[in-house]
Amino acid sequence: MDQPIRMKNNGQINIVLHAGQREAVIPQPKIETGKKDLSAEHEILKEIEDELGTLVGMEEIKKMVKEVYAWIYINKKREAAGLKTGKQALHMMFKGNPGTGKTTVARLIGKLFHKMNVLSKGHLIEAERADLVGEYIGHTAQKTRDLIKKAIGGILFIDEAYSLGRGGEKDFGKEAIDTLVKHMEDKQHEFILILAGYSNEMDYFLSLNPGLHSRFPIVFNFPDYSVEELMDIGKRMLTEKEYTLSLDAERKLRDHLAFVKTTSNPASFSNGRYVRNVIEKSVRAQAMRLLMQACYDRHELVTLRSSDLVFPD
Repeated sequence: MDQPIRMKNNGQINIVLHAGQREAVIPQPKIETGKKDLSAEHEILKEIEDELGTLVGMEEIKKMVKEVYAWIYINKKREAAGLKTGKQALHMMFKGNPGTGKTTVARLIGKLFHKMNVLSKGHLIEAERADLVGEYIGHTAQKTRDLIKKAIGGILFIDEAYSLGRGGEKDFGKEAIDTLVKHMEDKQHEFILILAGYSNEMDYFLSLNPGLHSRFPIVFNFPDYSVEELMDIGKRMLTEKEYTLSLDAERKLRDHLAFVKTTSNPASFSNGRYVRNVIEKSVRAQAMRLLMQACYDRHELVTLRSSDLVFPD
């Protein structure tokens, strides 16, 4: 990546995860992210990096986590030296299709911020439209305030957030948006709001309230996984379950994923979630095959064959 750092005109930080040419745009000097021995003082960062290392792709998020860690750490050093420090709003927006790791990354960010005393608890409250929107005037504002109260000290993660703006002017979703905007300002250092959803829909959602766009200084873009990344995800799932693919099964799965990615609507393909569903169904199919064959030797117990693979219709 020749120019990994670039500032967008709207002042947002733009991060692209697990893509072939990943781009990280952040208004801070580039920080060396090479592998180094970390002292005990930086065990927090090492622990989070180790967890991120178990995820497929995510190269730019790993760099961004280290940069955020450095910013918070150096701010504490500046404060100890009597220098000026400022609290930065850390509300975020995650854009991408289903199954691209958005919820997983949100949980890790909460854990990091808790360990660094940015958040008092670091827990994750997951919500969707039905959790915020009520049935009568005033009900929505109360439901939204209740969710924010539960998220104090942690992260409020709203998936498919664009659905709050789909009902038009008379829909109670607008009331939820207005309540969120108010509390993002009033309690901006008490919790972090992460809105997630498809890229195009999220761009439209931002246009519904003039106060929304400026309140999300950090934007993550989660591209779809490549075929090889999906295969890596599948193999890691199988290893964890103590299974393996035969050569024919591996070839069949790779060919299927390549076909699905080229023929499916990207917004309807669930990436890692799709692979997980295939693995789980195939494990059950293998169990039925072995039961019928009365074949229970160790090699057969751990091997998924091409005939065992079950793909969604």
